[in-house]
Amino acid sequence: MTEAFVAIRSFFEAGGDVLWAILAVTTLMWTLIIERLWYFNSTLPQRVAEIRVEWGSFSHVSEWQAHTIRRQLVSEINLETHRYLGIVKTFMALLPLLGLLGTVTGMIQVFDAMTVTAASNARLMASGVSAATIPTMSGLVAALSGLYFATHLEQRADREVRQLADLLVFDGG
Repeated sequence: MTEAFVAIRSFFEAGGDVLWAILAVTTLMWTLIIERLWYFNSTLPQRVAEIRVEWGSFSHVSEWQAHTIRRQLVSEINLETHRYLGIVKTFMALLPLLGLLGTVTGMIQVFDAMTVTAASNARLMASGVSAATIPTMSGLVAALSGLYFATHLEQRADREVRQLADLLVFDGG
């Protein structure tokens, strides 16, 4: 356990302060992804059952009213299923940019080391290069880690909305 902690600490020290921002954004992104997975597996089936019961009580309304109610119910589920997906995609786009920010700050460290030591201290330059490459790699890996799930969640949201729309058929009662 201590070895793992030391390895993680040295990774963050080598990567610079930008890694903390990448960690924070990645944590938020994965929190929202897990929340959406929980919603689709736990909350949505109950919500669809409630809507089906509610839809069954509208047998006495006109066809125009039924169409309007159906459109409202499908729209509500569409909003619920797509909630936070835009934020997840934004975080996925932000993570590589944070990695590039780490690249810039790491290269500034390299240039500072070259200025101070007149390019004679290779160890200081190496730490700046690692501070430049580690955040780039981390930002890209973190963004890619959410890519599959973001795509999966968006496709699932679209599919669930279509299935609900197909379930709500007006029988003309």
